[in-house]
This record gives sequence, structure tokens and C-alpha cells, in this order.
Amino acid sequence: MNQRAYLDHNATAPLRPEVREVMQDAFDLVGNPSSVHAEGRAARAAIEEARIKVAALVNARPEDVIFTSGGTEANALALAPPAGGASWKAFISSIEHPSVLSGGRFRPGARAMLPVTGEGIVDLDSLARMLAEEVPEGSRPFVSLMAANNETGAVQPVAEAAGLVHDADGVLHTDAVQVAGRLPLDMSALSADLLTLSAHKIGGPKGVGAVVWPKAQVLSRLMTGGGQESRRRPGTENVAGIVGFGIAADLAAKELSTMGEIARLRDALEEGVRTIAPDAVVFAQSVARLPNTSLIAVPGLKAETLVIGLDLAGVSVSAGSACSSGKVETSHVLTAMGAAPEVARAAIRVSLGFRSCDNDIQDFLSAFGDLVKRLRKDEKAAA
Repeated sequence: MNQRAYLDHNATAPLRPEVREVMQDAFDLVGNPSSVHAEGRAARAAIEEARIKVAALVNARPEDVIFTSGGTEANALALAPPAGGASWKAFISSIEHPSVLSGGRFRPGARAMLPVTGEGIVDLDSLARMLAEEVPEGSRPFVSLMAANNETGAVQPVAEAAGLVHDADGVLHTDAVQVAGRLPLDMSALSADLLTLSAHKIGGPKGVGAVVWPKAQVLSRLMTGGGQESRRRPGTENVAGIVGFGIAADLAAKELSTMGEIARLRDALEEGVRTIAPDAVVFAQSVARLPNTSLIAVPGLKAETLVIGLDLAGVSVSAGSACSSGKVETSHVLTAMGAAPEVARAAIRVSLGFRSCDNDIQDFLSAFGDLVKRLRKDEKAAA
């Protein structure tokens, strides 16, 4: 292989050349966006143009887009008990990103976990029951359900969940970080009250995110000290990063028509994996998934070994589990799905993006086939 096959877009996508170009120009905007002089107005105009582009990606109003330092801060900002006199009970799906699983600013006693099915889809019957039985009198429910899972790619029934939540006089937040730019995303169609995004998943810069936060939802600010972002997120805006986010959002929206080709590549990869290892498990394959995501396990092989072996062969993928200080731990997503521990420990995630091509799939399958053959040979020798 002359060039590495980068197949870890769900972790971060490569920076788009168009984004790099506009960001370089934006670094020359010397004014503070809050200043009223010409330089400040130019910086403010660049931010507002980006706000329009990000809003368009999710069919939201530009004035409802609040820029943050990334998806994690966006989720922390969204996960606050809304003001208004009522007490709140949070219900968080068990497959959420760690920044949501932490519970935000809901105290531990005021939150509960929503179960998922064996295919990684939130159990709507359980949600309905919990909304009916576990919201204390005088309280309202706040539900956080991601639009699609970052490990399995399983698309969640957000609109159906929102119907249940709104019938119970509640609020629904959806982490749409992985869906943006991969499937059509319409905040109104989802009936979501709050929605969060991250720039670097769609080819924008790292360190920029957004909450789509309609003013009807009165949340507490994380920080005080400035009137930026409609007084909801203080601090001088990251002008170049926000400009890059806007261009990435615009390009990602235009590329939605290419997702059929991405799905074809994913399907070819999974077919090749099954040829190499007929006992391979593809998680969530019977439900709607993101077109770019495949979570695969070969029983008996360790994810860490596969990730390192593929890396040495010039192929970048990730473990389907969270990494902490270089240690691969069992995925909380697969645990919630009821996967057997030995299978969960074997899971690797392959995630494609705008740069992916047939050669990447061929490189992966070649390296994967050699690695599985060698590891199974070693396994037999040790038996």
C-alpha cells in the first residue's frame, strides 16, 4: 500500500481542503466579533454566515444555533434541567456517548437509563412505561436519545420517542453528531427540542460544535461572563473554527446524494469479511444503520490485536469499545445490547467517509485476511 487506508471517520474525519482554505483566510480577520468597528463587523458577518450554513444542515433557524468548543460541550450545555419551576427526571439511553451518559447537570438521583434491544435500538415500550411510572408527581421528563449510535451505526427512532416524550409534557434532546452529513437531518421532522453537532465528524476542524437551542427551551448556562452567542454561551467566538464548520456543513449537505456509494463500499467490506471469517458477527445489521458504519467481531480474536495489526499494515480502524489511556475496555454499547463478553471484546469499528474508495476496502480486506489467517494459525498452534 502506497497510502494508508483511513477508515475511522466516526472518530474524526480528515479536514476538507476547502475548509482549510477558508480557515486560513479567516485567521486574517483581526476584529473581535463583539466589536462594533469595521474589523469586528467583518468577523461577526463571517460567524453569521457560518451559522446559516450549519442551521441549513439540520433544517433549523440560524438564530437557534449556538456555537461551542465541540460536541462534548454541546451535550453538557444541552443536558441541563430546563428552568420554569418544575423539577425534572432525566432518561438517558444506555448507548449514548460518554458526554451524555455522564448525565450533564442532572443529579444522579434524578436520572435513569433507557434499555435497548439486542440490535441496539432504544426500547420504546420501556420508554413509554418509564415515562408513565417513573416521573415523580410534579416533575417533567427530559429524554436524551442519540440520532444514531457511533459504534454500531444503528439509527434510533427519535421522532417516535419524541411523540411519547411530548405526550408526557417532556423535552427531548438528540445527539446528532454521527448522523449529520450521512443521512438527511431535519430537526422539525425529528420533533427534537434540542440537537447537538460537532464539526470534525463532517470534515470540519476539531474543537468546534453547536447546540441547536430554540429560545423556547430555557436552559442554564454552563458559564457566565459574557454576552456572546445570544447570552447563552459566553466567551469570544472561535471565528476561524466556526467559519470552517460552516463550509464543512455546506459541503456535507451537498454530499448526501453520495451516501448510496458509501453504503455500497460498506456492504462490500462486510461481504468480504464474511468470506474471510464466516463466523464473523456484524452488529445491528438487521436494522437501519448509518451508511458508513460497520461494527464487526470475529469470535476468539481480540479487538486490540486486530486494531494494532491493521495499523501496522497501513489501515486505520478503531476498537468498537472506548479507549482510556491506551487500554481497550468492553464497549458499554455492546454490553447494553446483551452481547456475549467474548464477542464484545472482539469488536472493531470500520467507518467510511468522503475520502473512502474501493482501494480502501481492498486494502482493509487484504490486511484483515492476512491477520485473521495468522492469528488463527497461532491459536491452533497454542491449543
